[in-house]
Amino acid sequence: MAKVLIVYCSRTGNTEEMAKALEQGAKTVSAEVVRKKATEVEPADFLDCGAVAFGSPTNFGYMAGALKEVFDSILWNIRKQVTGLPYATFGSGQRGTAKVLEVIEGMPIFAIEKGW
Repeated sequence: MAKVLIVYCSRTGNTEEMAKALEQGAKTVSAEVVRKKATEVEPADFLDCGAVAFGSPTNFGYMAGALKEVFDSILWNIRKQVTGLPYATFGSGQRGTAKVLEVIEGMPIFAIEKGW
């Protein structure tokens, strides 16, 4: 089974608990799982996985800055290598997570490369 990478940000611990639950769930089907905070993840982590899950709290209606930095600084530079990589999103927030998840899912990094 492919390695699953879980990348998340958590200030209060809620999103981290969700990341841990996701990790445990994946392990029940014998998946190899690597769980890292957004500030700890490296390009090689993405190149060495078969799927990735992104988790973020809602910060002012948007994803956490550290996770946005992963998209801007890491994934953008390796976008051709990770195009088509399966991914999932999860989030936490007192006022809802719909906007955060919509923003993450709208990132073009994993979409079909169109030459940009």
